[in-house]
Amino acid sequence: DSASNGFSFKGIKDYLDCYRSGKLTPSQVAKNIIAVLEDCDKSTPPLRAIVQWDQEQIMLMAEASTARYRDKCTLSCLDGIPVCLKEELKVVPYHHRVGTVYLGTEPETEDSTVAKKLREAGAIIIGVSNMHELGTGTSGCNPNRYHKIPRNPYKPNHFTGGSSSGSAAAVAAGLCPVAIGTDGGGSVRIPASFCGVVGLKGTFGRISAHGSLPLSYSTVSVGPICTSVADAAIVYSILAEPDPLYPYGLKQPKATLSDMCAPDLKGLKLGVDWTFFKACDAEVLSICEKAVEHLQSLGASVVEVSLPEMEEVRVAHVICILSEMRNFLQPDFNKHFQEMNLDTRGTLALASQFTALDYITANRQRTRSMRFLREIFTTVNCILTPGVVTTAPRIYESDLLTGSSDLSCTVRAMRFMQLGNFTGIPGLVVPIGYSTAGLPISFQVMAKWWDEAVLLRIGLKLEQFRYQTKKPSIYYDILA
Repeated sequence: DSASNGFSFKGIKDYLDCYRSGKLTPSQVAKNIIAVLEDCDKSTPPLRAIVQWDQEQIMLMAEASTARYRDKCTLSCLDGIPVCLKEELKVVPYHHRVGTVYLGTEPETEDSTVAKKLREAGAIIIGVSNMHELGTGTSGCNPNRYHKIPRNPYKPNHFTGGSSSGSAAAVAAGLCPVAIGTDGGGSVRIPASFCGVVGLKGTFGRISAHGSLPLSYSTVSVGPICTSVADAAIVYSILAEPDPLYPYGLKQPKATLSDMCAPDLKGLKLGVDWTFFKACDAEVLSICEKAVEHLQSLGASVVEVSLPEMEEVRVAHVICILSEMRNFLQPDFNKHFQEMNLDTRGTLALASQFTALDYITANRQRTRSMRFLREIFTTVNCILTPGVVTTAPRIYESDLLTGSSDLSCTVRAMRFMQLGNFTGIPGLVVPIGYSTAGLPISFQVMAKWWDEAVLLRIGLKLEQFRYQTKKPSIYYDILA
């Protein structure tokens, strides 16, 4: 529970309170959502958060949930909660297009593991969300005919961030309190940061990625985007476990939320590499420095650490993720080149210049970086950085027609993200304030492998630092 002054997003608890008190049923909520989905695509400009949805499917899940509340036999605390999944994940009966015009020509007949688990928990899947084509960018700009440009609910003439663009926009605009994204280079945490919501990238392998397009098999983690840290913890606790169909997470320790609700942060050591931390815009830095002081005031100690070879990490991560994507998409690149967005073609063409030698050297760097981190985590519980270097970039008219390719913007957006993808450690971004232009600014906490619990504990305290939550300019109150 959090005391709110002014606006607060509607989270899982708000939905459950309505259902348990009988004020609303999941069926009534579903009808509201369907009305909103019709409305937000007719608005100018259209929101384009959810790109495929089906009224009949939504109502079927909602009616089943309504019956369970009536009979007092709900399946989990996600029963009746509206969720959406990034189009990279298979969801029956939608097209598995992955942001393209050429994939997923037939409706999907098999759910991804995450979709299956959400159904088993009783959630109402309201559709699949927009994404950057093939997950190849951080802006979310996707001008093709099925997708169009999703809008940032805080400022519709700004990007949402990518590649889980629609997932973050859907949560920030109130369409659903929970969305699922995938994160190979910041693709959950960048849009969550730009749209002023919470994003969790689990440890590599923690949440099954079975049923997602295997674009990059060594960097991608699945994670929730939510309106609050508590909600992210709930979704994480339901999704995080080994999946026999997904070999990377089979040996994981049991997911816990231990000490998450401890009253303070006494005994925690927070690592900061100040040189790395300060490599961001002045406005972002000043609020992030205050957030560090806030965590100190709750009893945590801040320890200066050195994150070695961060430039090497940056280059090696790009080589790994792009080589793996290029390898997987080789047939598409040859056969569907003309149907791809211009920026996707450019990115994949760049990726084709990496050699086997580059890839092997990059993976040696990964081994080194993981060893450095292992040492660092013997002295600190987590590493703090700003979320993204800057706030959400502007959308220009030309972006709507031909897309956008701004490599310096991409590099900056990924600066604090790549370490987590490259080494597999978990990361959480929490909104902590706004720029003078009214765009969200966020803060990131990273921890050692499998220690998501400490991220959530610190995340809850970071939320108290944000003295107000501003209402997005596009916001639908589904429970009103």
